Amino acid sequence: MATDVVMPQMGESIFEGTITKWLKKPGDKVERDEPLFEISTDKVDAEIPSPSAGVLKEIKVNEGQTVPIQTVVAVIDGAGGAVASPAPSAPAPAKAAPPAPAPAAVAPPPPARAAAPPAAASALAASAVPQRAAGERIHSSPLVRRMAAEHGIDLATVPGTGAGGRISKQDIEAVIAGAAPLVGLPQNVPPPPPVRSTPQPPPPSVAPAPPPVSGGQVHVAFESAVPREKMYFGNYSVEPMSNMRQRIAEHMVASKRVSPHVYSVDEIDMTKVASLRAKSKDEFEKRYETKLTFMPFFVKAAVAGLRAFPTMNASLDGTSVILHKEINIGIAVALDWGLIVPVVKGADEKNVLGIQRTLNDLAERARGKKLKPEEVQEGTFSITNPGVFGGLFGLPVISQPNVGILGLGMIEKRPVVINDSIAIRSMCYVTLSYDHRVVDGAVAHQFLHKVKDTLENWSEPVL
Repeated sequence: MATDVVMPQMGESIFEGTITKWLKKPGDKVERDEPLFEISTDKVDAEIPSPSAGVLKEIKVNEGQTVPIQTVVAVIDGAGGAVASPAPSAPAPAKAAPPAPAPAAVAPPPPARAAAPPAAASALAASAVPQRAAGERIHSSPLVRRMAAEHGIDLATVPGTGAGGRISKQDIEAVIAGAAPLVGLPQNVPPPPPVRSTPQPPPPSVAPAPPPVSGGQVHVAFESAVPREKMYFGNYSVEPMSNMRQRIAEHMVASKRVSPHVYSVDEIDMTKVASLRAKSKDEFEKRYETKLTFMPFFVKAAVAGLRAFPTMNASLDGTSVILHKEINIGIAVALDWGLIVPVVKGADEKNVLGIQRTLNDLAERARGKKLKPEEVQEGTFSITNPGVFGGLFGLPVISQPNVGILGLGMIEKRPVVINDSIAIRSMCYVTLSYDHRVVDGAVAHQFLHKVKDTLENWSEPVL
C-alpha cells in the first residue's frame, strides 16, 4: 500500500516550506520515523521523519523547491515494490512545460493607462480589493503586520497570493511600492483619456541611482561586488545564500529599518560567579549529568533586570506598548549553517539547574535540526554571546518584536582598581541594544546596572 508523504505544517502561521535536502533516494528502504528529508521555513529548519515503513518509491518535489503545506512531496511503497519513477537530483529541464491555455480575448492595456488620474486609479484599485467577511481571519506573518502598521495599510484591503489567501511579504511590499497587482479588474472599464503634455527637453545625463533597499530586499546587486575587470578572469567564487541565510538577512534588515537602535555598554566583575562556578562545576556535572556554564547566571541576572524594569520586557504594536507578563528569553545559538534563537520559556520560574538543562537541550536539538517552531517563538527578550568566540563585546541587532537584546563579551582576567589598589579580577563587558521608540537611555542603564549588581553580588546556590 502506497503512502503519500506531505509537506507538514510546522506551526500555525507557516503555510509553506522549502525542501533543502533529501536524506533518502528512490529505491531506498526507510523505517517509520526515520529522517526522510530536511525542510526550511521562515521559523525553523527541521528533519521530517517518514510516516511509514517501506521503500521510497518516488520523489515529487526536488531539493530547493518551495511548496505549500499538505503538498505531496514523495510516495512510500509499504509493500516494498519496485520504484515507479526516479526523482531527478536537480530540476530537469528536459521536458518543457505544456503551453498555457490562451486567455480570453482581452484588449492590451492602452499606452496612457500608466498616466491615469489618481481618482481613476483609486476606483480601479477599489474594485480589486478582496471582499472579506466581517470578522474573517487575515492570514499574515508578524513581519507583514509590522510593515502594514508602519505604512498605515489596512490588511483587509490587501489581496493575499499565498497559500489559503495568506498575505505574503511580497504582497505588502507591492502595496507599499504602489505596484499591487489589480486582480479581477472589470473588463468594461473605459480607458482614461490620454494626458496631453508639452514636449520637455531631455534631462541631463546622470549616473543611475542605486536601487532602494526595502525591508526584504537583501539581494541588491552593487556594481562593486564584482569589478568589471574581474568579471571573467577574477579569482572568486559565487555561492547562493541558503534559505536560512536569506531569512536571517530579511529579519536583520527589517529590524534595523523598523527599530531605531541605541547601544549602551557596561563592565561587570564576574570574579564571584567565576569562583563559584569553578568550585561547583565538577560536582554539578556529577550530580546532574550536565555541564555548568556561565549562561544560566546571565539569564538569571537578565530576569532580575526585566522584573525591575518591565519596559525592557515589551514589544511595540503600532502605537501601543505590549508589556509581557511572562519572561521568555531567547538565546542565540550559532550553527554551522547559520544562526537560530531558541527560547527559554518561563525563565523567571527556573533555577540555575532548570535553565542549564533547558539551554543544553535546546542547543543540542537546534544543531540536530530537531527544534519545533514554537520553541523559537514568543521570546520577550534575547541574549547573544560573542564572547564565547573571543569577542571583547558586540553590538547585536534586536530580534524583533523584542525591544532589547543583551550582548555578552569574553570573560577574562584584567587588572582593575579597587579601593585605590590594583587587583586581578575576572571582567566582562556587556552591551545592551534597545529600541529607542520604547526604551530611553535612563531605563537602559538602570537595567544594565541591575544585571551588573546581581552578578557581582551573587547569592543563589547552584548545588
